[in-house]
Amino acid sequence: MGWRTGILKALCWGQDCVCLDLHNQAAMILQQLFRFSTLLRSSLSIELRRNVGFTAVVFNKTKNLDPIQKLFIDKIHEYDSKSKKAGGPVDAGPEYQKNMEDEIAKLQRLYGGGDLTKFPDFKFEEPKFDEVSK
Repeated sequence: MGWRTGILKALCWGQDCVCLDLHNQAAMILQQLFRFSTLLRSSLSIELRRNVGFTAVVFNKTKNLDPIQKLFIDKIHEYDSKSKKAGGPVDAGPEYQKNMEDEIAKLQRLYGGGDLTKFPDFKFEEPKFDEVSK
């Protein structure tokens, strides 16, 4: 191996290093772009899912439903109107009322009475702190 061959190998080695360095930089840039595009894609898909869910509700109100969906929606509206008229569950017989009264009585015994159908009123008093003299 002569000195010329050694210099050529050194130059080729140097060029390979430059090429490898450029290749590594390009690979890192591509990885960052893919990572950014993944974040962008995931946030975009979340927004699209939200918007599609919202627009589906809006479009279902405006377009004609298929007969089974229409029947289901009609039954829900019918149940809602019956429950408003009855002031409670629809078709609840005396057995349901008795069970409900028994459960309410049991809860009143356990938790000290009061109207259990109402949300409780909380009254918090401000704590009194002693002032520390310096």
